[in-house]
Amino acid sequence: MAEQTPEAGAPESAQFSIQRVFAKNISFETPNSPEIFAEAWKPEVQMDIDTKSRKLDADNYEVVLSITVTAKVGDKTAFLVEVEQAGIFAIANLPPQQMAHTIGSMCPGILFPYAREAISNLVNRGTFPPLNLAPVNFDALFASYMQQVAEQQAEAGEEESQKLDS
Repeated sequence: MAEQTPEAGAPESAQFSIQRVFAKNISFETPNSPEIFAEAWKPEVQMDIDTKSRKLDADNYEVVLSITVTAKVGDKTAFLVEVEQAGIFAIANLPPQQMAHTIGSMCPGILFPYAREAISNLVNRGTFPPLNLAPVNFDALFASYMQQVAEQQAEAGEEESQKLDS
């Protein structure tokens, strides 16, 4: 049987695969223990999310999802959890806009359940009541980020245009 090769000029098919998922950094702090355990447990929980990515080689990218969860009771910090969940993804033959969406939304969406589990386990080991983080809509976060970038570029373009007019 003859080996099939793509025709010259034919677009190559898109490729995506998970190479590895790993914990890059994990931190758990209880700065006010053991006194915090005597407080009535009505915490104010704040979650901050960030993502970073970098190209490793021709088709491999590292994506890092950073989540920081802070629980406060009154003005005292009960616990602070920081997790950097990372993955190496093989991604090839995507148009630039689809590549940006894949790295900025799809990859963090894959990493989030791992980070959520790590955070839940750390909180549990700290003997605090269970913490179950709600799902995150990374598509909406990515769309919001892209809108901010477009607005900043438009503002920068207006400023440049005003400088040229002067």
